[in-house]
Amino acid sequence: MAVTTPASSTQLVWFRNDLRTLDHTALSAATEKGPVIGIFLACRNQWRRQGHGANKISFLHRGVVALQSELSALDIPLLYRDIGDFDAAPGSLLKAARDVGAQTLHFNREYPLDERSRDEKVAAELIQAGLGVFDYTDHIAFEPGDLLTGQNEYYKVFTPFSKAWHQRISGEQLALRDTPSRQAKPSVSGDDIPELPQQDRSAIVLAASPKVEDEPWPAGQEAAADRLSRFLQQRSRRYDNDRDFPALAGTSELSAYLSAGMISYRQCLQAVMANNGGHLGDGDAGLTSWTNELVWREFYQHIAVGFPRVCRYRPFKSDTDKLSWRYSDKDFEAWCEGRTGFPLVDAAMRQLVATGWMHNRLRMVTAMFLSKHLLLDWRRGEAFFMQHLVDGDFASNNGGWQWAASTGTDAAPYFRIFNPTTQSRRFDPDAEFITHWLPELAALPVKSRHLPSADQRQQTGYPQAIVDHRRARERALEAFKNLG
Repeated sequence: MAVTTPASSTQLVWFRNDLRTLDHTALSAATEKGPVIGIFLACRNQWRRQGHGANKISFLHRGVVALQSELSALDIPLLYRDIGDFDAAPGSLLKAARDVGAQTLHFNREYPLDERSRDEKVAAELIQAGLGVFDYTDHIAFEPGDLLTGQNEYYKVFTPFSKAWHQRISGEQLALRDTPSRQAKPSVSGDDIPELPQQDRSAIVLAASPKVEDEPWPAGQEAAADRLSRFLQQRSRRYDNDRDFPALAGTSELSAYLSAGMISYRQCLQAVMANNGGHLGDGDAGLTSWTNELVWREFYQHIAVGFPRVCRYRPFKSDTDKLSWRYSDKDFEAWCEGRTGFPLVDAAMRQLVATGWMHNRLRMVTAMFLSKHLLLDWRRGEAFFMQHLVDGDFASNNGGWQWAASTGTDAAPYFRIFNPTTQSRRFDPDAEFITHWLPELAALPVKSRHLPSADQRQQTGYPQAIVDHRRARERALEAFKNLG
């Protein structure tokens, strides 16, 4: 996708979900060819249609503001264009390039279907107009299609994918890209970034975890680097164990920053190796476990390309397309609002709505509850998560939901159905997380907080369970067996 252009001509760098100047492949390559001007295209109408809510849109917007400041320190102006939809991207970029005299466009690749289609149209129109177009692998280590099975197919199961990833990862793929030097001040000025309309302003007011007291989601690469540093210093050695306990501040809380590209996977893995004797696949259990989570993120990006039906609201497992889902707005609303009568599920859902984030184990628990206990279509839950998540990422969100619903790649066997009460007793033994989000249960004995009696529910005002675990499990098993 490249056309030769004169050396030292103006280079236009298109920022998307890579809102940083550090370790940025496209930016680093562009600065080697000539003076750089950045551009960001706000596509809020498109993002809303894709399901993103105010939390993610607001986080991206604040990230762009932070990026403009970071670029300004390098005398790189940032153009800002509010274009609404992806369809307007080719024309907007071509006009911007001509306005500033740029002969070349650089950008890092994205992999969901809508984004790939957009980028193909951009490249075609700009190349036809005589401009150079350069795109780069940056978000992931291996370009989809480069890491295949012995049968030359995309991996469908994570474990062999991960094994191949570790075997083939190279120093070049892990090397940090050069940070740009300050350039000569150009004649072009950057744009003022307008305030977000009210509908896209986040309503998050609480911290992402009961243990975190600072602003929940400060944007920008400095905030991302600070979170990485704190994770490595305070949590990483216990990550393999603590990450399953939602009352603990045991996770990295970097997912939003990775999703928006305020930090790169290379920065994260370099930090792992620096703290783990140069190793990724062995050594400290906490660090290798966290590395595994980063590889999962890449796995789902490959799935989005190799099996594009998952980008079209279809299950990965085609036979599950025939599954007879229930339709109950009443049950769905109870799940959304944290009124199912299962304390761990309800606490997790309240955390999501209040903070724009949910602990990873609880994402599995709540997703499985919706798709198995309530037998409601996983796509409704996937959309609700995307509407609220500040770290909303299509590939990871879709992959996680299809895993829980047993419709996806490497999915949980259909007969694996988490018991929310067992999960609660195991991973929130003192009910600390539950009572943080369900304070009405705080007066009950700890053991009762996991599954209050009917009398205790009446006394505290906590709702009765909307479904019986045993009967719900039997119903789900029957629905999956009927597929055969």
